[in-house]
Amino acid sequence: MRHGLLRAFGLAAPLLGLLAACGQEAQQDAEPIRPVRVITIEKREGGETVSLTGRIEAEDNVALSFRVAGRMTARTVNVGDRVEAGQVIARLEPEQAENALRGARANLAAAMSVLTKTQNEFGRQDQLLRDGWTTRARHDQAVQAFRSAQAQVDAAHAQVAIAEENLSYTVLVADAPGHVTARGAEPGEVVAAGQMIVRLAREGGRDAVFDVPAALFGQAPPNPVIAVALTSNPAVRATGRVREVAPQADPVTRTFEVKVGLTDPPEEMRLGSTVTGSVRLEGGAGIGIPNSALTRANQLPAVWVVDPASNAVSLRPIEVDRYDLANVIVLRGLEPGEVVVTAGVQALRPGQKVRLLGATP
Repeated sequence: MRHGLLRAFGLAAPLLGLLAACGQEAQQDAEPIRPVRVITIEKREGGETVSLTGRIEAEDNVALSFRVAGRMTARTVNVGDRVEAGQVIARLEPEQAENALRGARANLAAAMSVLTKTQNEFGRQDQLLRDGWTTRARHDQAVQAFRSAQAQVDAAHAQVAIAEENLSYTVLVADAPGHVTARGAEPGEVVAAGQMIVRLAREGGRDAVFDVPAALFGQAPPNPVIAVALTSNPAVRATGRVREVAPQADPVTRTFEVKVGLTDPPEEMRLGSTVTGSVRLEGGAGIGIPNSALTRANQLPAVWVVDPASNAVSLRPIEVDRYDLANVIVLRGLEPGEVVVTAGVQALRPGQKVRLLGATP
C-alpha cells in the first residue's frame, strides 16, 4: 500500500506543476491592457512665442485730495467723466477758512497801525538826535520798537498768505486732463487732509499690464518688443516695451506685475480693456514634452516610450535642457517620431502593453 501511495504522489506532482503553469499563463493573459494618452515627438524650433492676458491702464494714475480737512459740500464729477485741466472737482465748506482769513487780515491791520506809530517815533528821535536834543538810549529804544513792529507786520502778512492759501484749498481742481476711474468720498462727508476724493487716469500714455510668472524672466530677451492685441478684436494691435517690473511677487499668485508702455495705442484700447501680449522667448531648438510625461528612473528623469509594433512600453532615461511653463525641453534621449506616454505614467511597468487614446503632436 505504501508503494501505491508513492506512485500516486509521483503522478500528481507533474499534474500540479502543469496546473500551476497554466494558472500563471492564464493570469498573464488576463492582465488588462492599460489605456494611456500619448504624443508623437516632433522637433520644435527655437524661440517659442508666449502669450499672456492683461489689461489696459493709464500710465499715470493720481489720487486727487484736499490739502485741508473739512466737510465736503459738493463733488461735480463721477466715475467715467472726462475732466479738463483746471476744472473744479469738489468743494469744502469755506466758512472756517474765511473766518481764519478775516482774523489774519485784522491782525495785519493792527500790526500796520503799530508800525506807523513806531515809524513816526523813530523819525522824531532820529531828528532830535542829530540836533542834540535827545539821548542815544532813547533813540535806540525807538529803533528797536520800529524793527519789532516791522517784524510783526511781516508775520501778519505771512498769516494772511497762509489763510488765503487754505481758503483756496477748499476747492479741489484737476491739474491735468483725464478720466475719473474711482471716487472715495460723497458730498456731506467730513474728509481728512489727503483722503482720496477721486482717482484720475491722466491722458497721455497707456500701459498694458500683465501678471508674469517668474520662469519667463530668464527666457525673455533683453528689452523685448511686446506685441499687444485687443482680445475682443485681435485686429486692433499695438507694440510696446517693458516700462516697469514690480520688485516683489504677488503673495497669492506669485507672479510679477509688468507694465508695458504702448507706442501710439489705438483709441479702441480703452482703459480696462482686456488685451493679449505676445513675446518671443530666447532658446535653441529642442524636443518639447508635457510635464505630465516626466517620471524618474534611478533618480534620473525618464519617460515611457511606446513600441509601435507591439504597443509595449519601455522606460527610457532622458537629459533635460530646461523647464518651461507647461513643457520640458529634452536635450538628449528622444528622437522625432517616437511615441511618449503623457497620462498614466505612474501605473506602468516595463514591457506592459497599452492602448493608445491619442497620438497627436
